[in-house]
Amino acid sequence: MSDSPWFDALRGILDRSHLWTPDDITPTVNAALAGLGIQVRIWLIDHEQVALRTLPDTGRILPVDSCPAFTLVSSRPEGDRLWVPMVDGTDRLGVIEFLPAPPEVERCEMIAGLVGHLIGTIAERGDLIESTRRTRPMSPAAELLFRLLPPLTSSTDRLVTSAVLQPCYEVGGDGFDYAHDDTTAALLILDAVGHGLPAGLACAVALSAVRATRRAGGGLAEQARAADAALLEQFPDSRFVTAVLAEVDLAGGRLRYLNAGHPAPLLLRDGTMMRELTGGRRMPLGIEDDTPIAEEALEPGDRLLFYTDGVTEARSADGDRFGLPRLVDLIEKHESAGLPTPETLRRLAHAVLEHQDGPPADDATLMLVQWSATAASNTVPTAGRTVREEQTT
Repeated sequence: MSDSPWFDALRGILDRSHLWTPDDITPTVNAALAGLGIQVRIWLIDHEQVALRTLPDTGRILPVDSCPAFTLVSSRPEGDRLWVPMVDGTDRLGVIEFLPAPPEVERCEMIAGLVGHLIGTIAERGDLIESTRRTRPMSPAAELLFRLLPPLTSSTDRLVTSAVLQPCYEVGGDGFDYAHDDTTAALLILDAVGHGLPAGLACAVALSAVRATRRAGGGLAEQARAADAALLEQFPDSRFVTAVLAEVDLAGGRLRYLNAGHPAPLLLRDGTMMRELTGGRRMPLGIEDDTPIAEEALEPGDRLLFYTDGVTEARSADGDRFGLPRLVDLIEKHESAGLPTPETLRRLAHAVLEHQDGPPADDATLMLVQWSATAASNTVPTAGRTVREEQTT
């Protein structure tokens, strides 16, 4: 089939996107594809990453674990339909169901990629996309923090960063940030003391101070000092935030980091935990202190797991802690399965939640970083991945 009808469909979607609202997305895509005899259903992932829901919401729910197009970021035919992952960059937003299944998988991924990018850009124009992704109201602290955070997953051609926060509707004091530039990846995980909105405000102040200083060219020590000053200025009651600030040289793999009273990151190599990264210790942010920056030499394929204490301190109904050994065992098992990085992290986060009886007692945040071109490629939809591999051989 000629490419012309597909490019006409792309143009139709783009032309309408300048003025559309979230309510217009599905009707516009269907109108654009009508000339090809194709209809679509757009499914958005909920914030718990448990189920996919139609846009607009019709009450239909598709369990994530039954949808490999989402979990494996891989287009899958099923009977008379084709399921295609919908990503914004590499951040998994959901899937698109094409009916009937066209043979042009790459063209369908092109449409899904465009729709994913557009959803990412227009989500803030209205409330429909957010309300579709929520199964219950979000607390003011969670609303504040989620507006400050970058996408859950981002990849370059050499590195993947993926994060998850639980409980997503009540999280208050945890947060994360990253910045992928040409030569360096900056990484940040935070855990503010306390709960609710006061903890959320402290986390927001620390994150914003670190980000602003980093964007002004300040290094790790300058970023930590800026967070100290901002917290001391805003909170005379001496509220503090634990954190790990790090940066990875994407060419040579040199990791530089400082640890402000936070659980030590884990270094995994060849599917096995090598060690905890215990260097670079200083007092939590908000308590002025200076500590030499620690360094670690990464090897291609290495993974770094950052986490807050709500992960290892999670307790079952009989008081059993989730603990570091269980966390290490699970990450090693999931890594051996060869899953995309965000899917490994999703399963880890759900294991922490399932370990507990009832609502979590504390926020639990995980951030998984892999320095690997192969891992980065695995976050790209299947056909796009094939094209990329052909271009690099």
